[in-house]
Amino acid sequence: MKSTPRRISVAPMMDWTDSRCRSFHRMLSRHAWLYTEMVTTGALIYGDVARHLAFTADEAPIALQLGGSEPGDLARSAKLGEQWGYDEINLNCGCPSERVQRGAFGACLMNEPQLVADCVKAMRDAVSIPVTVKHRIGVDAVEDYGFVRDFVGTVAEAGCEVFIVHARNAILKGLSPKENREIPPLKYDYAYQLKRDFPALEIILNGGVKTLDEVERHLQHVDGVMLGREAYHNPYVLAGVDARFYGSSTPPPSREAVEIQLIEYCATELARGTALGTITRHVLGLYHGVAGARGWRRILSDSKRLAAGDLTIFDEARQHLRTPSKILEQGTRQTSSVFV
Repeated sequence: MKSTPRRISVAPMMDWTDSRCRSFHRMLSRHAWLYTEMVTTGALIYGDVARHLAFTADEAPIALQLGGSEPGDLARSAKLGEQWGYDEINLNCGCPSERVQRGAFGACLMNEPQLVADCVKAMRDAVSIPVTVKHRIGVDAVEDYGFVRDFVGTVAEAGCEVFIVHARNAILKGLSPKENREIPPLKYDYAYQLKRDFPALEIILNGGVKTLDEVERHLQHVDGVMLGREAYHNPYVLAGVDARFYGSSTPPPSREAVEIQLIEYCATELARGTALGTITRHVLGLYHGVAGARGWRRILSDSKRLAAGDLTIFDEARQHLRTPSKILEQGTRQTSSVFV
């Protein structure tokens, strides 16, 4: 398999993987490859470029995902991404939402592989950083592996060397984006076969991966694995990535150490005028699986407390967390009371 900095990555997720989210993820992993939310070409050409493209140095390495289908607009947007310091430009050919379909891009582009190839060529001509494509394995009722094989083959001829394969079909009519992430069956073997058919390409698998053990198994067949919702809802899974997949000798940070760093980050952002809730909404899963995590989440979701911008909210939230020793102590007291 290829040695790639994208060995582990976090998926571009609309309304989630903004700058605050990525800064938090960097506290957990120094090496995982991060992606922006999808940014449309129209938003960059006609909108506030800084609002869409600004990020902090600690978020790197980071890729910009673009949504669009017009080669000239994509080339112009890719050039902006390069100028703003992104390490990769990724073209979205996987989103099935109706809004994206109305713009004639996203997953529906898989039905026009030559257009995607033209878009890739235009972007590659405009920038010196890698141009990659994220796509599905099929569209609607098309189940044949040959469909995705031919799509990848056509786009690869335009010079694309990295393909991120969401191993599900995209159902353009009848399923919501959420249902599109859950209902179409996962076919990891399609991604594995792409790597066998195109050994020179970098194939990254995406879809339904929840544990680092699963990542390890997939890496026997593909070059990298992209984590999606699991990295957001259970972000501490990223803490084990650097040592396990990038050879880092630095021990994984504890949740408590991450929280200390997070509070320092919040203090800096508050001084810049950032609303505290725009940060805490991304960190609610830090103590996922820890006793008392529900209380932690509840306090850090209190809009009135967050509006005050008071960082002691973290102290209050932490009081709901119970360490194993506290749980044991509580259990001992309860058991003793039975015999009184």
